[in-house]
Amino acid sequence: MCFDISYAQKSDRIEDRFHAKFETPELFEPAYHVSAFSIPYVPVITNEKVHTLQMLRWGLVPFWVKNEESAMQIRTKTFNARAETLFEKPSFRTPIKNKRCLVIADGFFEWREVKGKNYPYYIRLADKSPFAMAGIWDTWHNREIDEKYHAFSVITTKANPLLEKIHNKKKRMPALLRKDDEKRWLSEGLSKNDINSMLSPIDDSGMEAHTVSKMISYRKGNTNVPEVLEKFEYDELKFQQTSLF
Repeated sequence: MCFDISYAQKSDRIEDRFHAKFETPELFEPAYHVSAFSIPYVPVITNEKVHTLQMLRWGLVPFWVKNEESAMQIRTKTFNARAETLFEKPSFRTPIKNKRCLVIADGFFEWREVKGKNYPYYIRLADKSPFAMAGIWDTWHNREIDEKYHAFSVITTKANPLLEKIHNKKKRMPALLRKDDEKRWLSEGLSKNDINSMLSPIDDSGMEAHTVSKMISYRKGNTNVPEVLEKFEYDELKFQQTSLF
């Protein structure tokens, strides 16, 4: 699962990191927290424009969807795509072959269950740099209003040891691409084995995590604020935190 991310870096740092320029810089605003359920715009680099950062919607709508009602329903079921079934699911089996993308973030949020209660964690690279999650994208043509809808899914994979302890119910994590694989992920002619080889969980030695407040789940009020990333300690987790990390 991966439904909550941050991309709080300034645009110039993201451009420098990925050697790409924003296509519509006016659409980009750093975000401390966005939820997939708000169908947000997120910075993405597609295989069709490898030197361009585009703002695409989160929630892929397959090209074959017939009408707007169906499109609005399916996009809430495609925030994530499991690496293990990419070549089987109707929504994903065509995009994984020829419409891959880099989904840009600098952190993501997951929940840990302890004694029946859930606690949110913020996870990022230890050097706090932006990274790319493996993604797929598609374009759906809404013929009712003659408008094209470009959107993506984040691919998830099995958790590495750090995420196994944090996301201890589902034991999943977004498929973070290694830097050496980013350009390759966008290249043509990849086999199924080539693709799967890039979707294994990354080494957790270069990652860090800390608990944050439960404000990311607030339904009222703005959760896109710097405070959402700050470390928040829970008294009931103090012993577990020491043993976990």
